[in-house]
Amino acid sequence: MRLFGWEPIIYTPSNPERPEIDHSLEKDIPNDIQILKQPIWEPYSFYKKFVGLKKDEKLGAGLMQTGQESSFFKELSVWIRGNFFIPDARKFWIRPSIKFLNHYLSDHSIDAIVSTGPPHSMHLIAKKIAERFSIPWLADFRDPWTNIDFFEDLKLTPIARRKHHQLEKSVLDACDELAVVSPTMKEEFEDMTDTPICMIPNGYDAEDFGDEKYTPNERFILSHIGMMSASRNPKVLWEALSELSDEYSEFSKKFTLRLIGKVDGAVHNDIQAFGLEHLVEVEDYVPHDEVVNLQQQSEALLLIINNTPNAAMILTGKLFEYIAAKRPIICLSPVKGDVKSVLEESQAGTFILYSQKDRLKEELYSQFKNWQNGVSSYQSTGSKKYSRQYLTEQICTELDKLTS
Repeated sequence: MRLFGWEPIIYTPSNPERPEIDHSLEKDIPNDIQILKQPIWEPYSFYKKFVGLKKDEKLGAGLMQTGQESSFFKELSVWIRGNFFIPDARKFWIRPSIKFLNHYLSDHSIDAIVSTGPPHSMHLIAKKIAERFSIPWLADFRDPWTNIDFFEDLKLTPIARRKHHQLEKSVLDACDELAVVSPTMKEEFEDMTDTPICMIPNGYDAEDFGDEKYTPNERFILSHIGMMSASRNPKVLWEALSELSDEYSEFSKKFTLRLIGKVDGAVHNDIQAFGLEHLVEVEDYVPHDEVVNLQQQSEALLLIINNTPNAAMILTGKLFEYIAAKRPIICLSPVKGDVKSVLEESQAGTFILYSQKDRLKEELYSQFKNWQNGVSSYQSTGSKKYSRQYLTEQICTELDKLTS
């Protein structure tokens, strides 16, 4: 932001519950940047006791299960989360934050507010501050609110559902501009509000990707980076891999699916049910700087779009890192959505529907044979427009407009 005339002041919790802590990302934070921190109280310690997790166990995002939780208490906890913690479990930070920022802004002048969510509690903090001090406000939605992939799994009562929609609508109408990550998401929000909307997708940090060239591995490695939740559980992939393993002995001996990140218990169960333990490697967490190298040194990269009602609008951040890694992408999706357009435009990979098992088998075996023959199938172009510097320039341009 400093490159484009804006000095950021960050407001963030000092003690949040985090799925992981990645110290390799600290290099991206300037030493002299101003960071305001306040403690946050979150109900996760009670949640862990409730579902039988240890105090130091990490929680996955969304509603992902490790497979160890009691199903009854898990279901009950989801109902409590959806109906009592509105909009999310960070709601208890809203009032203390408003109080703290009221004091801070009484003595300090700022030009604009950017709130980013989820968690959408952050937007409710920004709403109060923007109203009191008449500061231009850009509300940045990296994911939807009431159309997020797990919203319908929250077991909401009619009262709670109405409350979520009311709060969402209040944010959309009160902010001066909205930022969203995909064309379909933009269309959906345009039906809900008259507030101006800009589209700024997720992207990648160009400094993370050097000129290191891909070197073929001794095995064909297909890598999936990030959380694999129940809604991303690709049963068509397990079926395809099981059949390919039975049909081609060299595939069974030389193919590896590498899952890096949190994996839902349902995924583990299916891997075992299809007898794929010999083809699948699971690594719970890898620091981001190592992940970048693993992406660049994979034969191909697996992208799975959630099998949820909002699938058409999902443009996950990993897609753009995959493109920057310059390895062929195999994308599985329940619908032809925004991700298909990006893949086709960038020529970065193959788009396959969940219903196209035979096509998936053909693609997997084709890339496997290319690897055996020393042939590269990568041909992506035009990734620079998804670099974070380019995207940040767009955000700053919008802030310039809001404050002109």
